[in-house]
Amino acid sequence: MGTLERLAEKLADDTMKVQDATGQDRLFMEVSGVLAASSQTLEEAFLTEIRVRLAERTARKFLNSKISEAQVAAEAAAKTKS
Repeated sequence: MGTLERLAEKLADDTMKVQDATGQDRLFMEVSGVLAASSQTLEEAFLTEIRVRLAERTARKFLNSKISEAQVAAEAAAKTKS
């Protein structure tokens, strides 16, 4: 992993932590604006890292809801068998 990727990854991780702590779900856009003024390359890498993390969170929530639904259905089925 090169310098660009390491910096973008760390910045994305830190930004997500601050977003979670403060509830500012669009903070990453402000950070992106700061980056754009000095390095379009780092800005693009940062936004890619953010998008990947946000997509993973969305997919994780979806899977967790499916697991919960399956558990409820299994419990209901077990109760009807009893």
